[in-house]
Parts: sequence; structure tokens; C-alpha cells
Amino acid sequence: MQLKIMMPKKKHLSAGRAPLILFLCQMISALEVPLDLVQPPTITQQSPKDYIIDPRENIVIQCEAKGKPPPSFSWTRNGTHFDIDKDPLVTMKSGSGTLTVNIMSEGKAETYEGVYQCTARNERGAAISNNIVIRPSRSPLWTKEKLERITLRNGQSLVLPCRPPVGLPPPIIFWMDNSFQRLPQSERVSQGLNGDLYFSNVLPEDTREDYICYARFNHTQTIQQKQPISVKVISVDELNDTIAANLSDTEFYAKSHRERPPTFLTPEGNASRKEELRGNVLSLECIAEGLPTPIIYWIKEDGTLPINRTFYRNFKKTLQIVQVTEADSGNYQCIAKNALGAIHHVISVTVKAAPYWIIAPQNLVLSPGEDGTLICRANGNPKPRISWLLNGIPIEIAPDDPSRKIDGDTIIFSNVQERSSAVYQCNASNEYGYLLANAFVNVLAEPPRILTSADTLYQVIANRPALLDCAFFGSPLPTIEWFKGAKGSALREDIYVLHENGTLEIPVAQKDSTGTYTCVARNKLGMAKNDIHLEIKDPTRIIKQPEYAVVQRGSTVSFECIVKHDHTLIPTITWLKDHRELPSDGRFTVDKDHLVVTDVSDDDGGTYTCVANTTLDNVSASAVLSVVDVPNPPFDLELTDQLDRSVQLSWTPGDDNNSPITKFIIEYEDAMHEPGLWHHQIEVSGAQTTAQLKLSPYVNYSFRVMAVNSLGRSLPSEASEQYLTKAAEPDKNPTAVEGLGSEPDNLVITWKPLNGFESNGPGLQYKVSWRQKDGDDEWTSMVVADVSKYIVSGTPTFVPYLIKVQALNDAGFAPEPAVVLGHSGEDLPMVAPGNVHVNVVNSTLAEVHWDPVPLKSIRGHLQGYRIYYWKAQSSSTRHRRHIEKKILTFQGSKTHGMLPGLEPFSHYTLNVRVVNRKGEGPASPDRAFNTPEGVPSAPSSLKIVNPTLDSLTLEWEPPSHPNGILTEYTLKYQPINSTHELGPLVDLKIPANKTRWTLKNLNFSTRYKFYFYAQTAAGSGSQITEEAITTVDEAMASRQVDIATQGWFIGLMCAVALLILILLIVCFIRRNKGGKYPVKEKEDAHADPEIQPMKEDDGTFGEYSDAEDHKPLKKGSRTPSDRTVKKEDSDDSLVDYGEGVNGQFNEDGSFIGQYSGKKEKEPAEGNESSEAPSPVNAMNSFV
Repeated sequence: MQLKIMMPKKKHLSAGRAPLILFLCQMISALEVPLDLVQPPTITQQSPKDYIIDPRENIVIQCEAKGKPPPSFSWTRNGTHFDIDKDPLVTMKSGSGTLTVNIMSEGKAETYEGVYQCTARNERGAAISNNIVIRPSRSPLWTKEKLERITLRNGQSLVLPCRPPVGLPPPIIFWMDNSFQRLPQSERVSQGLNGDLYFSNVLPEDTREDYICYARFNHTQTIQQKQPISVKVISVDELNDTIAANLSDTEFYAKSHRERPPTFLTPEGNASRKEELRGNVLSLECIAEGLPTPIIYWIKEDGTLPINRTFYRNFKKTLQIVQVTEADSGNYQCIAKNALGAIHHVISVTVKAAPYWIIAPQNLVLSPGEDGTLICRANGNPKPRISWLLNGIPIEIAPDDPSRKIDGDTIIFSNVQERSSAVYQCNASNEYGYLLANAFVNVLAEPPRILTSADTLYQVIANRPALLDCAFFGSPLPTIEWFKGAKGSALREDIYVLHENGTLEIPVAQKDSTGTYTCVARNKLGMAKNDIHLEIKDPTRIIKQPEYAVVQRGSTVSFECIVKHDHTLIPTITWLKDHRELPSDGRFTVDKDHLVVTDVSDDDGGTYTCVANTTLDNVSASAVLSVVDVPNPPFDLELTDQLDRSVQLSWTPGDDNNSPITKFIIEYEDAMHEPGLWHHQIEVSGAQTTAQLKLSPYVNYSFRVMAVNSLGRSLPSEASEQYLTKAAEPDKNPTAVEGLGSEPDNLVITWKPLNGFESNGPGLQYKVSWRQKDGDDEWTSMVVADVSKYIVSGTPTFVPYLIKVQALNDAGFAPEPAVVLGHSGEDLPMVAPGNVHVNVVNSTLAEVHWDPVPLKSIRGHLQGYRIYYWKAQSSSTRHRRHIEKKILTFQGSKTHGMLPGLEPFSHYTLNVRVVNRKGEGPASPDRAFNTPEGVPSAPSSLKIVNPTLDSLTLEWEPPSHPNGILTEYTLKYQPINSTHELGPLVDLKIPANKTRWTLKNLNFSTRYKFYFYAQTAAGSGSQITEEAITTVDEAMASRQVDIATQGWFIGLMCAVALLILILLIVCFIRRNKGGKYPVKEKEDAHADPEIQPMKEDDGTFGEYSDAEDHKPLKKGSRTPSDRTVKKEDSDDSLVDYGEGVNGQFNEDGSFIGQYSGKKEKEPAEGNESSEAPSPVNAMNSFV
């Protein structure tokens, strides 16, 4: 079926489409008569009812109207016709009723003060404006007055009157000083609604000469100033009898400065009344005086205060309710309370109402013979009176119209004709105001017309409502039909909603809703239609939203916002902070998807919103930025409950900077003993703002507080006031008491003295007491000044003493001190260890035993035993005066120790001494011992001399460390062929007394490798290696010489040289012509085998390899270029046994002793150089 709209018809608005109501109502009100049709006047613009003008500017009174034919305008002033033609200063705008009064050239604004009303008239009726009351603004000066100084006592209440001049509109009042700085206000001092300045109680700091009340008249942008008021606040002690007599009659000297319960300064009495108009702001005020300063509370009797409309101003002394309604009437109670009592005041509130619309009359378009109604319904308190006018004339005296019937607030029309066209005015008034509305009745016969532009394109986001406009007009009112598509498919009512203004609503538009829609309007006079096009777009979505961020002040934060949108729409991304534009600050950087804020400050905290806008929709996503930092320092430190040993400290926390305070750290300063140095006192929970602090006597305390949160510690607060505690006897005695002698006949008593904080009073001293531990002597005591040492002379050597040190000051003694054991001074031990004997373990290690020295003979604290040992000098070094001795110390009461690192086959001597803190005792008798033989070191050098055709001579030097008696040398050698393979190994024994040996019957022109080492009874030593080559056969060498001297050989060589020269010339010519000669490629393909890398020998008698640098076998010794082999030292080092210079052996014989002394090393170097092979040998080797 086809959907038809039969007017009037019920609106198809369902729950859930409430946001569309405003839009639809706007469209309904837009169903106006086209201006090309005859219609009565309609007022479109007018000045406000209460029009306050600036007397320095021209007066402009607005009155604009429309109609067909265009209306003419006229004015009344104070109820009578205002002839503008007779006043040269007044002009009316062409085609308008707006008046301009030119008072800037001449004339006064007051002349044109009055009530104005505009009438717009044409052949169809007359519309009238509101009564416009014209009043010039006024900003009068204060009247001159002589103000006396106000003198009053500390604690009294005070009211400084302002009494501003009456202005239009009323001025804004504020109090400042001569420097135009606003006077600070608080719960104690505040400004009332009437402009007066109220003091609940005065303080000496309220004394000043410049209390000035200012009145700002916003309309004229002027400020008026009252004469300054001088206030002097003095204490009772300052008042002499004369001043008191002068003040006895003043109105400001009425109450005592002592503490008192509250009384109200305003309003007066226990009850008052307040009347306010509906829609205004209800302001209730209570200001009380008292000492201490009272606190104000508000309640509503038999009800609750509206949550979202209630606000407290002026330190809760003013209660405000915005958009007040009749339901806010009732009794409101303010309560003023301090520590001495409470009072209350009841304000009875009545809310009245100027008239307000319930149904305002609307324009009515009827065709001849139709019926209709005009409804004018208003409400107010008291209830308004409704009156009707016709074309500006009371309807009671207007011409009769048989089609019109008046029924209170309703006019009923039936069977209207063209003559029934007119403008009706409805006036609803009560004592608080009036409402005036114009509504015309226009009788027309017009066929339908569609006012919406043809082929309008609508673009709508998917899944949202689509509203297709079909504004129309016709008389009688046409019916509306909608079709979709070229074939005119009907629209079903269960899918679409049609509104009375012709709009087609698609509640949820989908992609398949795209298409062409046709709107058809019909009445009995004709038909009109219009095509509407609809496109559905994909919604804009934020697929990556900004996320909540917590950053520290000074850092950088980034928010991300990624948007997905319909490809035909171009979005714009806008970032907002707290729903406003971003600050114009270079720290804020916006790129495609990110907002970056650098150097974040506290003001940057808030809500950041990413808004993606297209021409059809917008989406947003928000994230909160919390800027955190260490807390601000606490403030307002106060000391209370001050006792000898405790005090209570209270403080006010500073801002936590968005990170909760976890604890407070309290520190103290002792200004008497350690000024400027702060010490830790205590830590308390972050929820506390007070702390009970333990104090020490005779300390001048100051305290400061630091707040701590997860980011760190705040700066310290300002220091509190100082608090000096009384003196008392010391609570403790000095610590670290010791008794040690510095000489054999004294006792040095030392201690750590008390600091000034611990002294507890002046005159700090120490009582030092001592006696022998094992005797029956009484305590000997001495009182000394504030020092840390006392020396007792004439004591026996190393005797135990009992010692105690007690603190005292002018107030008394500290508690009894603890007794400490000490000893008088030590002396050198008197006895050497006995029964020293040596057990040789091996060629490098010996074990020493001794008997302990009796404790009494040690004469001090036993530190251990020390062994001195040295090696007997050889005949070659015997001339040296200094014998190098080595030392090992064995701590504690050890009776044996190990001597490591000895040299084999050596003669050693040692003695043992006991050690205390004073030094060493006498040495024990020397004990000698010998170490057995060991294996020798490698021979000091090995070199090959005098090579011949079949022999080689070897020369060597004995080992530098034979470590015994050499028994023989072992020589092993083997040949090496041209392929570097090793031949059979020959083993040869050589007597120990030899240093030269010749090998015979060797192969000529052959390389040999030699392995050489010495032997003792303990075994074979390290080997040394060397290589050498025998010479070439002389006969072969002579034959080579003979060939070289033959003429034919010389000629052949010359021919070859000439041929090579010719070839070089040819190659050079061809190369210059761009030819190529592949010599280089051939050279690269046949690399010299002599320079190829070869494997190193692994030390076995197998395959031999030799590199260009003649690297040695891995298990051989490196032979220098001069073919001199250097000895490699392998002696044991004492560093391996001890701790640096002082090593130690364990009790089981491992090394724990201490070693000192130096170990000499004898270099074993040779000076032979190797022979370079001859050219002939080199050629033989190559061949």
C-alpha cells in the first residue's frame, strides 16, 4: 500500500528517537507561508523589554517584520502616537521599523526615556511588539563623606559599610587597597551580598589605612571609588584610660576581645523572609561573628537541597540555588558554630513566577470554509490573566466576526472566509511581568507546492536515522505520499516513519537504503512532487584509541589515534584538551596519528580527546593524562604539647602531584650543638599529619618534614619554630672504651666521647676508673674534661686491667658504665722458640717444627711465629756482603710450617722467632738443611759451527740451573728431506764434562734437526732444539762452474736473452694497441710453492714442516735468529702459595706463611748467529 499523510495525523515518534524531536520541531515551525503569497505581518526582531542604553551612544530601537504586501511601521511612546517626522534626531530605517536616535550630535538620552511599542501593518492585519522600556544607564559618584579612623580591640567584630550609589544596572562591588590589589578574604573576613565587608573577629594584621570599596558599572565600563577607611586594631594592654573613654560611645566598641559564641551580623534576628522569581538564582546569606571564627552550615527543613543546582559561595556563607522553581520554596536554616556554641537562623523562601508559556499561539493557515483554533495557555504565580487583541486592538472593541468565538484562552474558528484574515495578540500578565505573542490567521486557497529543492542529495552514515526533507505548502493542507525507485514501489509503514511536516524518516539506514525517493503532495486544488536522493556511507571509527598515561613532570608523552572512514569522506583529526582547543604552545605537536607533548608540566594534566570529523559524522575518544611528580613540601608546621622529653608536631601536606603520599620523613636540627646539620628523627605514614616526637635534654630543636611518594622525596618544608629542652644528666656513657699500652709501663684508656646532642646539659666531663684485674686494689678514678683519652703511667708490663668510663655534666652522672678489659703496654718477647728441627719433603719443599714460647715470656699479645731462612752462597757470589733472607710468618700459636719454593741441591739455614704487637723476640739457634737433586734446566745455548760435506760440530753451554750433578747429555737428531719429511732418529749419549761435539759421516747438502738435553740422577731436563745443513759436494760444484765458463754456453745464453728482449718489445707494442697477453693469468695459475703455508710440527718425530719464518716444533724451544737458545725459567714462585708478599700454609703443611725477600734470576743467553745458505745450496735444494 502507499503511505499517505492525512493532516492532522498522529506523529510516528517512538521512544528512542527523542534526539530527533528538536530537529523535527524546528522543521514544523518552519512550515511558514511563502513570502510570495499574501500574508499578515509577523514580527521577526525587536529590542528587549527592559532596554538599558549607554547614554554616550546613539539609541537604536529594533523592530523588524515580514508580510505580503510588505508592512508599514508606526510607534507609540508612553501609550500615545510617536510622530518621528517631527523629531529631527529620530530616523526610521527604510523597509524596517527600527528607530535610531542620534544623541551623539546633540540631545540627551534622558529625553527619550519611556515605553515604546512598534506596530507592523498591511491589508491582512497588524502585529505589535512588546512594550520596550528605554532607560539610560547611570553610574553616579559616591557622596562626599568624612570617615573617622575606626579603632577597636583585638578579637572584636567589625563591619565596614560600602553603601554604593544606586546605579542602572546595579554595580558590581569589590574591596581593594590603594595599590589596586584585592583584599584577601577568608572564613574570618568576607564581603556580603550588599557589598559590606564583614570581620567575624579582627586581628592586628587587619590594621591598615586603605580599605576602599569600589563599584564597577559594567554597562558604561566605569569604576567609582569610596573614600578609604582606616582601621586600627590594638590589644587591651595598649589602651590607656583616655583612649578607652573616647571609644566608650563608638558603635564598634561593643564586645569583649575574649572568646565568645557566634552571633549573626546579617541577617538580624532568628528568622527572615526571602522572595525570588522562578528561573532566577536564589541567594541566601548568613554571616556570623565570634571567637574563634564560626563555621556556617546550611539545611533545608522538611526537604533536601537540590544536588545539581546548589552551590556554596563566600566560604559557605552564601547558599545559591540556580534555576529556582516553585518546589524550592520552604524554610532554609543556616547554623553558625564554633567551640563555644552554635546559633541558627531560619529564612522562609517563597518562589513567585512571572508568566511563562505552556502553549503559545501559533500562526494558522486555513482555506475558505475550514475550521481552526488559536490556543494561548500560560502559567505563573500568581496565575496570569489572559487577554486577546485583534490587530493591536482589544478584541472586545474589535469588529465582530461570525466565524470567531472566544473561550478563555482559546479562539475557535469555523467556516472561515478571506475576510477572517487578521493578526491576534495574546497577553498573559501578572504582577511580576507579562508575555505577548502574535499569531495570524491567514485564509488562502493555494494548490500544493514543495519548498525543498529538487534532486536534493542526502548523505547519511550507515545504521543511523535518515531524515529526507519534503517541506511543503498548500491550502487546504496537502497530504504527503512517498515512493522509492523509478517504478514507484510503495513504502511500508512498519519500516518508514512519516512526520506531519512531510519528513520521511528511515530509523536505521542501511546500505540498501541508497536510492531515489519521491515526495508527492496533493490537495483538492492540485498535486506537486519532488525527487530526493540518498547515499549511505560507512561510519567513521577510531580503531586505535588514545590510552591513559601517567608521566612525570618534564618528560614526554604521546597519544595515538588511528581512524578508519568511508573512502569517499575525508576526515579531519582534531585534538582537544579538557574539551577545549590545545594550548598554543610549541610543546604540543600533532601529526597524522599522534599527539606528542614534550616537557610536560602540571597544567598539562587533564583529558585529551581525539575528534575525527567528516561532513557527515564525528567520533571521539578520550584519554586522561596524569602528570605526577614528587610531592610539594608540607607547610604550616606547628609544635604543641611541649614537654621536657616530647613534643607534638603537626603539619599540612603539600600537593601530592597525583601520586599518593606514602610517608613523611621528619628531621631535626640542633641549633645549639650542630647548627645547619639535619638529622633523621622519625618516619610516619602518609595518612598522618601529626607525630609525637621523643626529645633529648638540652637541645635547641627545629623540625622539618618531607613527603615521599612513589616518585621520590619532596623538598624539605620550612623549619618549625625552635624549642629548647631543659638540661638533665646524661642518658648514656661513652662507647668504644679500650685500654692498650703505648709503652711497656703505661696504660692508654680511650673512648668515643658523647656528642653535644648526647651531653644532655652543659659541663660535660668523664670519670675514668681502672684497677688490675688479678689484684685486690681499689678502683682508681680521675675526672677529666671533654676529651677522648687518658694515660695511666707506671704500670707493670702487659698486665690486664679493668676499665670503666662514666659521663657526667652539671646536672649529674650517667648510669653506671660497663667494665671493659684492657692491658698495659707490651715489650719485646724474651725467649726464642726451642727444639727447632727441619724435615725435607722434596727438592723444593721443607717442613719446620718448633716448641711454643711460654705466654709469660711473650710479654704481649701473641701474633705468631716468624721463620727466617736463606741459601748458602756459592763461591762466585760469596764476596757479596748482603745475604738475602726470606721470611715466612705463621699467625697464632702454630708450632710448624712449610717452606715452599726451595732450590734443589742447595744448602739452607733457618731460625725461628716469636712475634707480639711490639715486635720480634730473639732468634732460635740456626738450623741447616740440604735439598736433594732435581732435574736440570735446558742447556743455556746450542749452536752448530763448522759445517762440512759430511760433518757438523755442536757447541753448547751447561744448564744455568743444573739442580744437581750432571751425569751426561743426550743428543738426538734426524735428517729432513726436500719434502720436509723426517728421517730416522739417532740417539747419542755425551759425557757431562763436554761442551763441544762433532758429528761425522753425515749426508752432504742435507738438513738435520737436533734435540739436546742434560741429565742428573733425578732425571732428564728440558730439551733445546736446532737445525743445520751440511755443505755441497765440491766436484759437482766445479762441474757447474766449468759449464758456466764455456763459450757455447755463453752464446746460448745471449741468444736466449736477445729472444726474450724481442718478445718483450712485441708484447709492449701489442699492449699499447689494446691487445692482451695472458702472462699474468699463467703466473697466477702456477704460484711459487716455496711461499705456500705449511703445517707446524706437533713435536713428534713424524712429518716435518717448515714455514718461511722457521717456526719451531710445538714441544721444542724457540730458536732466535742468532741461533742462541735462551733458558726458560720454571722455578716455583712464592706468590702461588701466599697472600701477596705474606703467604700462608694450612696446618696440614700447605703454605700459609708470609714471604718476603727477592729472588735473583741468572740470564742464560748466547750470541751465535745462524749461517745463511749459499746460492749453490739453495739451487741444489730447489733441484
